[in-house]
Amino acid sequence: MSRRRGMMSESFKYELAKDLGFYETVKEEGWGAIRSRDAGNMVKRAIELAELQLAKQNNRS
Repeated sequence: MSRRRGMMSESFKYELAKDLGFYETVKEEGWGAIRSRDAGNMVKRAIELAELQLAKQNNRS
């Protein structure tokens, strides 16, 4: 079974981890060490940022 390619770039994931306060865990132990709640919060924040970006683009049109 092949692994699916991620939707977020590694640099964006690290940026979110820093913003949400679990970057040190990722840096020391890898992505598998974060809590499910942290992963969910990361996805939620990524969606919020994408929605903001879309709203900005729509306002320019």
